[in-house]
Amino acid sequence: MSETQKSRGGSIALRLFVSAAVLSFAILLVAGLALSAIYRSTAEAGFDERLGVYLRALVADIATPVDEGRAEPGQLGDPQFELALSGWYWQITRLDDPNREIKSSRSLFAAKLPRLADQGIPVGQNGTRRGYVKGPDDRRLRMVERVIDAGDQGTFLVQVAATTEDLDAQMARFQFDLFVTFTLLGLVLVASSALQLRFGLRPLRQLQEGVAAIRRGEAEKIQGAFPQDLAPLASEINLLIAANREVVERSRTQVGNLAHGLKTPLSVIINEAAVDDSGFAGKVREQAILMRDQITYYLNRAQLAVRVAMSGDSTEVAPVVEALVRTFEKIYRERGLVFVTRIAPGVRFFGERQDLEEMIGNLVDNAGKWADHEVVIEAQPEPAGKATERSFFHMLIDDDGSGLTPDQREAVLRRGLRLDETKPGSGLGLSIVVDLVGLYGGALKLGVNPSGGLRAELRLPAA
Repeated sequence: MSETQKSRGGSIALRLFVSAAVLSFAILLVAGLALSAIYRSTAEAGFDERLGVYLRALVADIATPVDEGRAEPGQLGDPQFELALSGWYWQITRLDDPNREIKSSRSLFAAKLPRLADQGIPVGQNGTRRGYVKGPDDRRLRMVERVIDAGDQGTFLVQVAATTEDLDAQMARFQFDLFVTFTLLGLVLVASSALQLRFGLRPLRQLQEGVAAIRRGEAEKIQGAFPQDLAPLASEINLLIAANREVVERSRTQVGNLAHGLKTPLSVIINEAAVDDSGFAGKVREQAILMRDQITYYLNRAQLAVRVAMSGDSTEVAPVVEALVRTFEKIYRERGLVFVTRIAPGVRFFGERQDLEEMIGNLVDNAGKWADHEVVIEAQPEPAGKATERSFFHMLIDDDGSGLTPDQREAVLRRGLRLDETKPGSGLGLSIVVDLVGLYGGALKLGVNPSGGLRAELRLPAA
């Protein structure tokens, strides 16, 4: 799977967390808007009720007959109606008088209130209109008005209006408190979702750790109890691992049987051809020996592949390097070679010790043959990646010799090829390393070190 496909797939935990967070905030947003609208409607209804009380008081004054000692209308007992342009106003207009006699509160200060009927606002309950208008000082007013037929006294339009500044301030405070409360509630919901996901997905992490432990060679099967949703998956993985081991072992046996079955006839052919001095017999013997060598080589490689596939061992790198250095110091003592090691603590190879010795030994031996004075061996772990990714470590084997050209570096990795026949060896060392590294899923690269000599960079799986 490519990196692009991985990134598109994303994490299940992240997707669930993001969806839960988005849904939580979306629900809270809708609920907040609904509560804000309900609160405004309730606040307006309460405000209208207060204005309605003043309206009914004015209507009662108009409806009281003059002979009963009716007082002058507008005695509402609220000083705001007496202060000029206070934002609280009332106005009574006689509709059946051509002169349109108008009485109003002192707060209007010779101004007039607009009519809701002229704005097309319909009549509500009890014949009252309610709505918003622009006041004398361009402030927004909430107004209620009603037409009253007082019989012989005439027909009147009674209006009461008040500024909405207090109502707007009250709404602003409510919305701020609502925003703070819902924000805190949203954060709590998101945190609880994260905890639920962490708890709910814990069995998946345990399953992942179990598979990783098998890959690292720390376990042979997935251990532990799992919920009923995951228990069948864990069992199937264990069965798959067991079946894979059985197939590998069976293949190993069949390859061994085939190789041994061919070796005996080839040995007979070689022995029979050896007693004949003819050119044809010599050619047969030569090709038979070549076939025997190839069978032996690929049999060993197949056995190695099986060993690598079924390997659960891990080997500490430092002791292996130290033992090899002691050996090569004795071999190259007469040349006075110095072997320098820089092995990071805790670096472990995910594989068998003899394979690690084979790879490092061949590379250090090759460096020792071509070095002038010094061979440097380093090992460092790679930065940790994702938990599901395989971890590796790097080894550098540098010599201070003359180095190799790019063409020569490519050529020496071929099986059996030697650049200098004066040096001891069969030419198989580096090719063996290449085979082993490939089987372990690593890499071998030859380059140039800072001193100008050859650098062998080895990348191997870490335990």
